[in-house]
Amino acid sequence: MKFDAGLPIVPLKDVPAIAKAAQEIGFDTLWTQETQHDPFLPCTLIAEHTDKLNFGTAIAVSFARSPANLAYTAWDLAAQSGGRFILGLGTQVKAHIERRFGMPWPESVTGKLREQIQVIRAFWDCFQNGTKLNFRGEYYKITLMSPFFNGGPISNPNIPIYIAGVNTRLAHLAGELCEGFHAHPFHSPRYLREVIVPAIEEGAARAGRKRSDVSISTTAFVAASPEEEAFARMQIAFYASTPSYRAVMDLHGWGETAEKLSGFAAKGEWAEMPMLITDEMLGEFCLRTTPEHLAADLKSRYNGLADRLTLYTPFVPGEKDAWWMQLVKEF
Repeated sequence: MKFDAGLPIVPLKDVPAIAKAAQEIGFDTLWTQETQHDPFLPCTLIAEHTDKLNFGTAIAVSFARSPANLAYTAWDLAAQSGGRFILGLGTQVKAHIERRFGMPWPESVTGKLREQIQVIRAFWDCFQNGTKLNFRGEYYKITLMSPFFNGGPISNPNIPIYIAGVNTRLAHLAGELCEGFHAHPFHSPRYLREVIVPAIEEGAARAGRKRSDVSISTTAFVAASPEEEAFARMQIAFYASTPSYRAVMDLHGWGETAEKLSGFAAKGEWAEMPMLITDEMLGEFCLRTTPEHLAADLKSRYNGLADRLTLYTPFVPGEKDAWWMQLVKEF
């Protein structure tokens, strides 16, 4: 199991120091995210200021971009870093795509994302091998490429694509087409075991692939203090209020609580929400442990369920460096 880190939400000027520290401590991969900042801009700095550390997006919002944008950006980052970049894509939810990004929401989420991946790879094949660009699908018709706009071959053209999801259809798609799957932080080991892993296996089998062809990357909530438990309870309440994540709560028989949380969220009553997350719920969605047992408990919790593990706690140099280094060493 590889142990990764999440880039904290920081200005671009702070990224080089964080990247250097992450490489020194020994993380395998440093993941950027798309919340308050663009996820790709930090990647150029990570590539520039490290020489061993892998890095990638977890995630970039795919439906906010054209597949051409994604293909060119990923190609340049792979070339700059000598093949250390991982393209992680996520669809986001309808409200954000339509009302924050001003883009259309597709009739088929899986269908459009499948075509985006196929178009991205068609661009890369064109760049690397000179293959004629000729993709014709339901959402995209991509047939134009002249030498002036061709990105040209690079030394490391095999860029892994990970996609993120909560429900089975995107897990199927990951098994069918992708090198990896970003499991949402809002999960339980039972949900991974009974829902996500079988869906990936099914998608892989349909495409003549194996489960081992798809790396499952997950982000884990952990709590070793009352303060960390309170933070995890708050975040879990927020995620559980999202209607498209309802399947996670339903698996455990907590659909009624999820409905109540959605009602609070709709009214902006955020303070009341964590109180609905019981200790039993917290234990399912967050590893409650002690610092000295954290690594062993993480390995036990995710054995056979995850190939890559990131803590929900971002890596901040200067804060708990010795703790991070020991944790990396134990992995």
